[in-house]
Formats: sequence, structure tokens, C-alpha cells
Amino acid sequence: MSGHSKWANIKRRKEKSDAKKGKSFSCASKEIINAVKLGGSSDPKVNNRLRIAIQHAKEVNFPSENIERVIKKASSEGQEAYHEMQYELYGHGGVGLILDIMTDNKNRIASDIHIATNKRGGTVTVPGAVAFNFDRKGIILIAKHHAIEEELFGAATEAGAEDFSSDEEYYVITTDPTNLYAVKDAVEKLGFKVDEAAIEMVPKSYIEVDAVASNANLALIEWLEGIEDVDTVYHNMRMP
Repeated sequence: MSGHSKWANIKRRKEKSDAKKGKSFSCASKEIINAVKLGGSSDPKVNNRLRIAIQHAKEVNFPSENIERVIKKASSEGQEAYHEMQYELYGHGGVGLILDIMTDNKNRIASDIHIATNKRGGTVTVPGAVAFNFDRKGIILIAKHHAIEEELFGAATEAGAEDFSSDEEYYVITTDPTNLYAVKDAVEKLGFKVDEAAIEMVPKSYIEVDAVASNANLALIEWLEGIEDVDTVYHNMRMP
């Protein structure tokens, strides 16, 4: 397993996104609804997608009574599933952006993204033009003061992790998306406190940009993150 860090850019995006509590709750609600509708059951014991959605909701402190209320709402015949979509954009300096979207109105989200690129630059591109440079991976973050590196490395490896790296603040465990919560459960059973676990789009390579392009991309990303139906914005920019 390599010692390089893949988290620096993604971590910045997550911090900005998670600060918006109201939107985090909205995303959690939509994820639970789709898990019930598309997973075919309101029981997390038999619906793995719902089990993961509930775990995500708890990670953003979505109240338990709200989770139960949303599951009940999703089970009603009148509630439809949301459209799950990805948009791919080129930002400033050739930086690639991927948007995970969950919406009940495709025309609205298309208009919102058109406005964003008109105001902050960037261009929407064809599917695959940006995504080829990203891998969908499970990412587990554990603060360095919560673990001893050698012990955590051994536990993660034994649990089936694909990679183990670190940055200034975190140990970063990378897994296959289907194995994320199995590895998370395994390291937690050994007493390690997991700060975050999520499926992310991880860049295979990064684009170096100057300060002007970096600031322009950050302004674009912030605008996109503010769109209600945009759950997550990923990018492969290495900031100066």
C-alpha cells in the first residue's frame, strides 16, 4: 500500500459542503427515499442500500425520528424516487469536475448548472470526458490522534482495504465501494474511531493550476455546491 495522500482536495470539498447543515439533511432525506424505492424494502436488515443511507444520515446528525419519518414517507405510493444523475464539467485551467445529483426535476437542474457556468465559468462536457480520470472508491477517515498507524494499517489490511495513506490530519483507508462498510465495521470493532466514511470519486491524477485559476475554480465549486439538487462536487485540482 502506498503512502501518498489522495484526500487533500476531496477533504476541502467535504468541509465546505458539510457546513451547510440544512442541505446535508435534505441530501440524507433524498438518499433514504431512493434507498427504499429502489432497494425494494423499508427494512435496513434486508435492504443494504437503505442501511448505508441511514448510516450516512447519522453521520450528518440527521435525527433518528426524522429518519423513521422519511422511511415511512418513502414507503407510501405517492412518493416517487428521485432521478440520480452525474454532470461532468471542465473548470478553469483544464480542471475536471464531477457533480453527483439527486433531483425530481431534470429541467431545473440543467437550468441551474447553465446559470452557474454563465456566472462562474466552466463548461458542461459529454459523459465520460472527465469521469475516466476518477475512480469510485470507499474512503474512511480516521484522525491521527485516534489511532496508532501500525495497528490501524494492520487492521485495515486484514479487513480488505485497497490502500492506506495519510495527510497532515488523517489516516485515509481506501476500499472497493462494495467493501466500505465491512472495513469500517472491522476497524471500529478493534476500537478505532472513524471520523468519516463515504463513497467518493477519487482522482487518478491531479491538475496543477495557478492562484488565478484556483480561485476561479473555488468560486465555481462554491456556486455549484449551493445548488439544492447537487449533493457532491468532486474535482482534480491541486491548489497552489
